Amino acid sequence: MTFPHDDMTAQFLLPDRPVVGRLVRLGDVADEILSRHAYPEPVANLLGEAIALAALVGGSLKFDGRLIVQAQGDGPVSYLVVDYDTDGSLRGYCKFDPDRVAEVSQGFVRPGAETLLGQGAFVMTVDRGEDMGRTQGAAPIKGETLALCAETYFNQSEQLPTRVVLGVQRIDGKWRAGGLMIQLIAPDDLRGSTEDAWDHARAIVNTLAEDELTDPRLSAEALMFRLFHEDGVRLLPGKPLVAQCRCSQERVEGMIRSFDPEAVADMIEPDGQIHVTCEFCSRTYQVSPEEAGASA
Repeated sequence: MTFPHDDMTAQFLLPDRPVVGRLVRLGDVADEILSRHAYPEPVANLLGEAIALAALVGGSLKFDGRLIVQAQGDGPVSYLVVDYDTDGSLRGYCKFDPDRVAEVSQGFVRPGAETLLGQGAFVMTVDRGEDMGRTQGAAPIKGETLALCAETYFNQSEQLPTRVVLGVQRIDGKWRAGGLMIQLIAPDDLRGSTEDAWDHARAIVNTLAEDELTDPRLSAEALMFRLFHEDGVRLLPGKPLVAQCRCSQERVEGMIRSFDPEAVADMIEPDGQIHVTCEFCSRTYQVSPEEAGASA
């Protein structure tokens, strides 16, 4: 069943306050990405946070390009990456050690970002295409949710006060995810001090429960009204999101041809073919030695 207001990202405004925000609701998109691999629940939860976060931040980009959210460390999850394309497509992947994840998952509290990733870095990269290049910023892994990593990133790298809430749940056997982010518009001579407005908005967001972000019975409009009805909140039209990988037969063949002939020859399996499985979507491609520019 497809619920209304799922798989979308939308900006919202508080007309009388120098605060802008963005909301993300993910249903089928979250479930498709998280179900492609046999992720343990804590790992799926962490990747779900990253997917929602990438859609939150990427949805604010004003140009055609891509946002890459990455985290890597010395913990049970060694690497996490999510790609958001400005056409609304998302894909994500986690590399983890099952035994170490099981070890830290003992107890009543589900392990979060810092426990799973350990000591490491949270990185966001904006790719504006070949002509513009990439810009990148990093922050330390901090706290048990990627929301804290993102807040640290914006506060340190861009001096932009930011509050982020992320939620991931499995409801009726399907994964759902959501996120909400507010940011303070820089003060100027006309606005004067914005401290009180920021404290007000942040206090309201602090009342938001993670399960409200994933509740399929709670529409985006109802959630916004519940939080900011006294501020005359305006929810702008949403942008649809899809789970879509960028892999293709052509890309795989081009990648293989970039290797030297000896390396390509080593990839040939007993059936005489080369098999490549995409880490993101788990699709397996078959490439003949002739297509790869090698001989068996």
